[in-house]
Amino acid sequence: MSKKAEDALIALRQILRKTESSAKRLANTAGLTPSQLLVLQVLAERGETSAGDISQLTQLKLATLTSLVDKLEARGWVTRRRCEEDRRRVWVAITGAGGKSLHAAPDLLQDIFQHRFAGLPDWQQSMIVASLEHVASLLDAENVEAAPILDVGALDERPLSESNTHLQEPGSLKDVG
Repeated sequence: MSKKAEDALIALRQILRKTESSAKRLANTAGLTPSQLLVLQVLAERGETSAGDISQLTQLKLATLTSLVDKLEARGWVTRRRCEEDRRRVWVAITGAGGKSLHAAPDLLQDIFQHRFAGLPDWQQSMIVASLEHVASLLDAENVEAAPILDVGALDERPLSESNTHLQEPGSLKDVG
């Protein structure tokens, strides 16, 4: 293996490990996955919002969002109600407990990335995007559906640790090491 290929693989592994450790820290601190936290952030910012709008804002599939909202609702962090005029439409709102969990959560890794990325000149942003898209192509991953969330595992799975919720299911923890 060439030194450059080795260096590239090391950089990819560093990104993966940082993503994993960030997700674990979020789970241990707030009992949330990054995608659940993103949903709570949207609701805290916008107030009661339709599931379809949340799906568009987070770029999560509606089926994934439904699963996330199910889990958040089971914990009492969100409520949902059917629209009176159109029973197909569902409105979701954050609760006081959801707000407390949101405030207890550390910054998302993608928030840190976005802030630092925005500070780069346009040419450098374009180079990074082009390089990352090329890496995805080299790994035959360019057609893999992904939301702009740095997370490990499925976007709608339970966090790695739910010690503060007591809702843990047998076998729900994953060994991601």
